[in-house]
Amino acid sequence: MEPTRRPLLRALAALPVLPRVHAPAGALAALGALGARTASAQQHPAEPDRQPVNAGPYVPSPDGVVSKMLDMAGVGPDDVLVDMGSGDGRIVLTAAKLRGARGLGIEIDENLVALSVEAARREGVADRVRFVRQDLFATDVSEATVVTLYLLPETVNMLREKLRRELRPGARVIVHDYPLAGWLPETWQRLDEPEKKNATGVPIATVYLYRIPASVHGRWQASVPPELTRQRIALELRQQWQKLDGMATVGGREVPLADVALRGEQVAFALPVERGRVAAFTGRARGDAIEGTVTLDGATLPWRAARAR
Repeated sequence: MEPTRRPLLRALAALPVLPRVHAPAGALAALGALGARTASAQQHPAEPDRQPVNAGPYVPSPDGVVSKMLDMAGVGPDDVLVDMGSGDGRIVLTAAKLRGARGLGIEIDENLVALSVEAARREGVADRVRFVRQDLFATDVSEATVVTLYLLPETVNMLREKLRRELRPGARVIVHDYPLAGWLPETWQRLDEPEKKNATGVPIATVYLYRIPASVHGRWQASVPPELTRQRIALELRQQWQKLDGMATVGGREVPLADVALRGEQVAFALPVERGRVAAFTGRARGDAIEGTVTLDGATLPWRAARAR
């Protein structure tokens, strides 16, 4: 463990364990201003016509799990991390102090919010993080590049469509113990964590990493260098959330795509072209355009595709 992490995690480990129930709340200010704001607690009254959602008791993630979550998500200075159900704030604080990230902790228990705000001030990261007392389901997370979750499985899956709807392509979702039903993890790891036995009855933690895919379903017209082929190439991509396959039409001839993959904004596939040659395409999808490189016969050349209207 890095020496700089020990005092931070020692202080966090001493915080009390309190029950947590998520209640409805008002809207949250835009995350884009996180870096310029001082951490503060915001209280929002519950709406009388909605019942609180029980997100489960507060159980902190062990320091080894926190480190693994940040490692797997590749958290760095360019990230905005949102912890949904932030408890004592340890994930947000560690990401800010050791990774240089900006962060937001969403927590309904005002005592935990106050503890997190004080810890941010004490650790010298109050200019990069905020903690708010707010309902998970009412909070806009669209500016997040990384979202972390350690909640009951029912709550995790209640948040699934919200994450799918609000997060931008390429955003990472890192989940402790309870996977997102119907989503394919990019990777996952199981850790031996003896200290979890008292809280959960099992001395094991599992961490799942997901990445929000770009929307590339439909027809595309590709522009490729003449060294590849002088024939027109049209793509028909078929997408089911994180799964992708498709066909290409090359000079009027349909050819199935091989080795098709979609990882966030990154698209990859292989395409047989003239005289049995196989071209390897990679590209980044942004809205109605895909741009990248194609490798053929050892040469790497640029290519792009535009969504067909």
